[in-house]
Amino acid sequence: MKIKTKIRLGLVFLLFIIITLATTGSIYVNKLADISSAISKDNYESLEYTKNMIQSLDEGDDDLSVKKFEQNLQAQEHNITEEGEKAATNEIKEVFDLYKSGRRDEKIESSLRTKILHVQDLNMQAIFRKNTAATQTTKRVFAYITILGTLCFMLSFTFVINFPGMIANPIAELTAGIREISRRNYSSRLYFKTNDEFGEVANAFNEMASRLDEYENSNISQLMFEKKRIETIINNMKDAIVGLDEHNKILFANTVAKQLLGMNEKDLLGKYAPDVALRNDLLRNLLIKEDREKLLKIYADSKESYFTKEALEIFNEEHKIGEVLILRNITRFQELDVAKTNFIATISHELKTPISSIKMSLKLLSDERVGSMNTEQKKLVQDIKVDSQRLLNITAELLDLTQIETGNIQLNIQPIHAEQIVSQAFEAAHALAEEKNISIEKYITPNLPTIKADADKTTWVLLNFLTNAMRYSAENSKVIVSVKSVDYEVSFSVQDYGKGIEEKYKTKVFEKFFQVPGSQSGGSGMGLAISKEIIEKQGGKINLQSEPGKGSTFTFELPNS
Repeated sequence: MKIKTKIRLGLVFLLFIIITLATTGSIYVNKLADISSAISKDNYESLEYTKNMIQSLDEGDDDLSVKKFEQNLQAQEHNITEEGEKAATNEIKEVFDLYKSGRRDEKIESSLRTKILHVQDLNMQAIFRKNTAATQTTKRVFAYITILGTLCFMLSFTFVINFPGMIANPIAELTAGIREISRRNYSSRLYFKTNDEFGEVANAFNEMASRLDEYENSNISQLMFEKKRIETIINNMKDAIVGLDEHNKILFANTVAKQLLGMNEKDLLGKYAPDVALRNDLLRNLLIKEDREKLLKIYADSKESYFTKEALEIFNEEHKIGEVLILRNITRFQELDVAKTNFIATISHELKTPISSIKMSLKLLSDERVGSMNTEQKKLVQDIKVDSQRLLNITAELLDLTQIETGNIQLNIQPIHAEQIVSQAFEAAHALAEEKNISIEKYITPNLPTIKADADKTTWVLLNFLTNAMRYSAENSKVIVSVKSVDYEVSFSVQDYGKGIEEKYKTKVFEKFFQVPGSQSGGSGMGLAISKEIIEKQGGKINLQSEPGKGSTFTFELPNS
């Protein structure tokens, strides 16, 4: 049965009870009304007629009284309702005829009165009897209505209690089932022993739960397989990997990470990382965000090993859901880099002697006392001199670079004035500026504070910026040098109006041996790398702003003394 049919039947049932009560009450009320009407119409009229007849006798025997008596007697003859009332009325008529014919003695009048009182008595008895019957009927009606009302009340009460449950209980069970499904309890089922809409909903719900259960079980199996595979991959990686959730709790740590941290899985997984870091220096170092680009030296594999730190933040849409900390083992590359540095240092040192000898020989060849040379020979000697000087500059830069990388560079840091550095750099760059007819404009803020720096090395950096700017500038152009105070630092910048540098090369120009493609500068690609190392060794910062076609601005900042 459909829910709509159930509701319709329930309303019909309530309507039936209301109609039953109304009909029963109406029937018995009409019955009581009929009894009451019968009493007033039949008996009370007879009493009225007999009373009028007695009054006529009391008034005397004149014609008016006799006529009044005769009228009431005739009315009584037409209102015979009780058993014996007709005979008694006829007796009154017979005696009245004697009374009217002239025999009006006391005996006849007394007999007439007796007959009238007999009729009254018959009607009084009838009234009493009908009243008793009405009372009994009233009691019976009250009992019937009470029984019927109680029965209807009980049926209505039962209906009111149970019928809403027929609708609400399945809805409550369905709600509970949906809530269980939302909690991923896919074993939840609904059992409605009905063929209505709720039964259809229950069947659809059970089918959905069954499919979700199958899907979940298949997904869990697949996810567990994928999780195991990922764990195997992570554990077999040579880099140390530690995973954190959004609350900085440790989710996983691979075998290499556990070895480097010196901790087992039980002491790591599920623990709050900052709490673990309180008793583990390496993890504490990993969690410090400011030093994540710093090279770490750790004793591992029975030797000093080198690692770089990397932190990968994981986002789901806009929300951070975790972080992966990676320690990359670069010991092999560090060893190769050290070997390379030592090799370059050795080669550079060894090259200085023959290059110096070549320069000395060239100087002797240029001396007229040794002998004169023709024009072509002079040109060849001049080209050799330029190339040997270039080789000497490169070897000097290589030696500087190796000193910086090995930490052997000696910096004489002391308070100096910024103007001193600018003057020395200008003096060295003057010849190249005149050669290309490039004007150098200076914008130096007055009363600059002194800075803490190595004067020679810092001058070399500014000179490197200047020579690069002039090298990449067209003839008859200009280069701008600006020096100003910024917070607690002094900023040196060199701006040119050359070709500029593309965005993708901005971070690479400070790398060793890198040259912007197509620049054809003839340099070694080490000047900016050395400049960066020198500035950072002195606690400063170096950066570049450039736009293709509009030129470049190289800047370095050093702290006040």
